[in-house]
Amino acid sequence: MNAFLNGLLRCRRAPWEAVASILIALGVFMLMQPFALVAFTYSFAVTLVGTMTFIIVSHFPE
Repeated sequence: MNAFLNGLLRCRRAPWEAVASILIALGVFMLMQPFALVAFTYSFAVTLVGTMTFIIVSHFPE
């Protein structure tokens, strides 16, 4: 856990790609769930933020 947080603070690629992937998966889940309209409403924004984060952090050093 400490290495993960240290990687986030030092702008390393692997931890930030994990965060971006979780955001993308969360956005897709929010899009496909039939229970909460609020989650469906924000699903595109969450997916977009995750995708943009992934694109940006793919340029970070390993």
